[in-house]
This record gives sequence, structure tokens and C-alpha cells, in this order.
Amino acid sequence: MGLAERILQGDIRAAARLMKEVDDQIPSAVQELKKLYPHTGRAYVLGITGSPGVGKSTLTDKLITAFRAEGKKVGVLAIDPTSPFTGGAILGDRIRMQSHATDPGVFIRSLATRGAMGGLSKSTNAMAHILDAMGMDIVLIETVGVGQDEVDIFKTAQTAVVVTVPGLGDDVQAIKAGILEIAHIFVVNKADREGADRTVAELTMMLDLGHYGERDWRPMIIKAEALRGVGIEDLLEAISRHRAYLSRGPGLVTHRLERARVEFLEILRDMLAGRVLEGLEAQGRLEQIIAQLAAKETDPYSVAEEVLKERLRG
Repeated sequence: MGLAERILQGDIRAAARLMKEVDDQIPSAVQELKKLYPHTGRAYVLGITGSPGVGKSTLTDKLITAFRAEGKKVGVLAIDPTSPFTGGAILGDRIRMQSHATDPGVFIRSLATRGAMGGLSKSTNAMAHILDAMGMDIVLIETVGVGQDEVDIFKTAQTAVVVTVPGLGDDVQAIKAGILEIAHIFVVNKADREGADRTVAELTMMLDLGHYGERDWRPMIIKAEALRGVGIEDLLEAISRHRAYLSRGPGLVTHRLERARVEFLEILRDMLAGRVLEGLEAQGRLEQIIAQLAAKETDPYSVAEEVLKERLRG
């Protein structure tokens, strides 16, 4: 029995093995993903994003507990910074979620960004499909926390939760610079701190200007103290309301179309770039090109255009 068949039966070890192969870009993993894809689309994907230090991991931990209390199986993808030495994930988030380590209804996987932009790993979509196919009801994706660049989560998750805290002026500036448009729900965490009401007022004022993505869904603002579990019930209610909103109108279909578009284009770009690089390396040209660029004998734009033309002619 192959990995895909075992995953469809809920085999956690098979899922963990395929995730490792996907992350390591083992070619055979693609064949397993092809078998799993028709069995996906049932899990609800929830994204947790925001700047570093706002309490995303603590909030995620509390959400896992709350969903498990409802009897739901939960898969978690914690996108961690990449280790500059090993290229792997620095497992900070998984360490903070150790209370769920022995729960068979929870699967937690840390992913390294490995240079990917937008706060997500290149493997994120594939990993979410694996969790979906193995029967997880909820897939929680916690992004690495890189501020205003974290826009990919909007295209991956059905509900995007943006976490902020009072007293960080730069954090509000980051929201003004772009995150405002991706949020379905704002959580003002550590609300026991001075300035929490002011942060809520600032977010409310920004939303009043109408600069948010889904024009007929006004993002909700929740005050929370995740460490003490305060506000978690309100957040669950907000998530439930957004999920109901998606199911009533064209929002869910639109999201699925956008997610399919983004995923296809990402895979296509990776495959094309990979094959071009393989060709250059096989011809022994890659290091030659790099040396020419370093010596300023040519420019990267001209070389890229030339390589692309050669590829299209071939």
C-alpha cells in the first residue's frame, strides 16, 4: 500500500513521511500528491498571521484546545524561520504547543520558509492538502511573522486572522501598509496592556475608511489575552460567522478559484525554473554565467532573457 492510500486511512506516520519528502523535494512525492488531490477540499483552513512577538503561537495553542473540545481533528502548519546553518525550521512554535504532542487528534508540523516570500513556505499548500486528505477538520496555518509581506495567507486560508498588540506603533503602520486588506478578523492580543482600547479604536477608524478586501464583509475586531484564554470564545464565534458568510454567498467558490490559480501558477513557475536550471547545470553553463555576472561582463536581465529564448526554441 502506497503513502497516499495509507494517508487516506488516517495513517499519521505515512503523512509525516510524505510531508518530509515534499519538503525535501523528493520527485516521487509528486505522484503521491496527485493521488491525494481529488480527496481534498473538506478541511477548513484558518490562517494566523501578524508581526513577531504578538502571541500567534499562544493563540494557536488555545485554538487547538478549543477545536479539540468540539471534537474536531486539527492539523497545524507552523511556518518557522529558516536556520542559517541547516536550512531547516527553527522549531519555536512546535515547542510552545507541546501540550498537544500526545493527542492523536492533533498533528503539528513545522516548516521552514527557505527563502519563500509572503510569510509562507513553498510546501504549505501541499502540506495542507495532506492534512486535509488524512481527515483533519481544521487546518491551522501560523505564518512566520514578517509584517506587511504576509499576504499569501489570504490566498491560502479561508479565514485569515491578523494578530496585533497594543503599544506597537510600527505594528499598526504595517497594518496600514497592507495587512488590513487581508484580514477577516483582527485580534488585539495582550489586551490587558495599556493602550488596548486605543488600538481597537485605530483599527475601527481604518476599517471605517473601507479599505479592506471583501467589501461586504467587515473584519471583526476581538480583544484577547491568549495566555489566560480570554477572548478565545469570541474569536471562535467570529471564525464561525465568517465561515457562515462564505457558505452563504459566492465567497467560498471565489476563494477556491483563487487558491487553485495561485497554486497552479506557483507549481508551474517552480517546474519551469527547475528544468531551466537543470539544463544550465548539465551544460556546465550555470557557474560560467555566475562568474560573468560577478565580473560585470553582462547583466542578469539579458542572460535570463537569452536563456528563456533558448528554452522556448528548444
